[in-house]
Amino acid sequence: MAEPAEVPEFGLDDEALWAHSTVYGPTAFAGKTVLISGGAGGIGRATGWLLGRCGAKLILTGRSEAKLGGAVEAMRARGLSVTSHVVDIREPDSVTELYRRIGEEGGFDILINSAGGQFPQAAIDFSVKGWNTVVNTNLNGTWYMIQGAARAWRDAGRPGSVITIVVVTRQGLHGVAHTIAARSGVVGLTQALAVEWAPLNIRLNCIAPGVIETPGWRVYDPRALEAYPKSNPMMRNGTVWDVAEACGYLAGPGAEYVTGEVLNVAGGAQLWGETWTIGKPDYFKV
Repeated sequence: MAEPAEVPEFGLDDEALWAHSTVYGPTAFAGKTVLISGGAGGIGRATGWLLGRCGAKLILTGRSEAKLGGAVEAMRARGLSVTSHVVDIREPDSVTELYRRIGEEGGFDILINSAGGQFPQAAIDFSVKGWNTVVNTNLNGTWYMIQGAARAWRDAGRPGSVITIVVVTRQGLHGVAHTIAARSGVVGLTQALAVEWAPLNIRLNCIAPGVIETPGWRVYDPRALEAYPKSNPMMRNGTVWDVAEACGYLAGPGAEYVTGEVLNVAGGAQLWGETWTIGKPDYFKV
């Protein structure tokens, strides 16, 4: 019997996230409480490690209690201040209950919207369920989190900052049209709210990552992944730490005069290149 093919590992593990160098000092976020949706894995987990190492109190959320527990345990073992709450961002009542509980615990200062998901597929083959699942998570769920945060800050009379992870929507990302639609909506929403909520001293910005290695890549087509490093002018994949550092900038005092922006962390993919998550069709090969 043939040996099963080894599944490649992608992304940075907790030891790497604990030890990774950063431009921020150990007290850069002291006194701040950061709420991170999708905080148990990928970009959310990396951002938690970075801001927690820099003195922030962390509140991680996600749908899996087991995954959240693993993240909390790993971070607490290194002395980080972190708690977690199970929440389904697609359900408004679940989000409302989350903010009620956080309010009882003292509130928060920064929201990182990292929760989301999509699957590579030709758009012509999307089912109604598949389309609705992605849009409901990435657009509606993000909106519920943003609105709930703003209401909490308004009622408490305190400023706030929202950072939402989207995708490079301007060009060159193919095979995930459902998330392009949803994330484009989030970008437009962010820009509209940046104006509307400026009187409340609430800033809103987005980060658009390019090809970022995460554990989720394990289920992608290996043939598509082989082309990823050549999808941008820098000719390489990015890491979750690259995005975490960008979150640190937008969440920190260096960006206090920045709102309504989309920060591309994509190796220039928003300017040149193409990423085919479903593999490049022969028609476009030259």
